Amino acid sequence: MAPSHRPEPSAAKTALRDQLLTARNRLSPAGIGAASRAIADHLLASAEVRRAATIGCYVSVGTEPGTSLLLDDLRTAGKRVLLPVLQRDNDLDWALYAGPASLASARLGLLEPVTRPLGPDAIGTADVVLLPGLAASPAGMRLGRGGGSYDRALARLHPGTWTCVLLHEGETGHDVPAEPHDRPVDAAATPSGVVRFRHG
Repeated sequence: MAPSHRPEPSAAKTALRDQLLTARNRLSPAGIGAASRAIADHLLASAEVRRAATIGCYVSVGTEPGTSLLLDDLRTAGKRVLLPVLQRDNDLDWALYAGPASLASARLGLLEPVTRPLGPDAIGTADVVLLPGLAASPAGMRLGRGGGSYDRALARLHPGTWTCVLLHEGETGHDVPAEPHDRPVDAAATPSGVVRFRHG
C-alpha cells in the first residue's frame, strides 16, 4: 500500500494562510469595527485581563480585528500596556503605550510606539499577552503570518503568562500544522467570546 502524502507543515500553513487572508479581504469595515468592539468587551470582562497589571498587545493593521478601542480601554482600566517594535531581524522590542499620540508610522505599514524601547525581554514582565493571528486549532496552535516574530516573544514569557490570539468568527477550530518552534496559546478571543484551549 502506497504511503499517504501529507503536505509539509510550512506548505500546508501557506495554503491555509492564503485561504484565511482571502476570507478576511471580504470583510466590510463595519463588520471589522463591530468585531473589534465585541472582542474588546469580552477581553475586558475576562478574569485574566481584569487581574493583570501588565498586558502585551499590538496595533492592528488592515483586516485584523481592530485593537485601537481595546488599547485605550486597557489604559483607562489602569493597565500597563506594552506594544511591539519590529526589529530588522523580525525580532520584537517592546515599548509602553501612552495613548494614540504615542504611535507613529513604521516599516511595513505598521504603527509603533515612539516611547523608549524597553528591550526584547520586557515582554517577560507581562501577565497577559494578546497576539495577532489568522487561525487557531482546537489545541491552541496559532497560525501567524510566517515571520516568526511572536514565536520568539512567546519563548520569553514566564510560565503561567496567559496568551490569547484575537480572531474573527470562523477562524478557530482549524487544523493548524505544527512545527517544532511553534508554541500554543491559551485562548482565542472572537466576537462571540473567549475560547480557552486545553493543551496536551
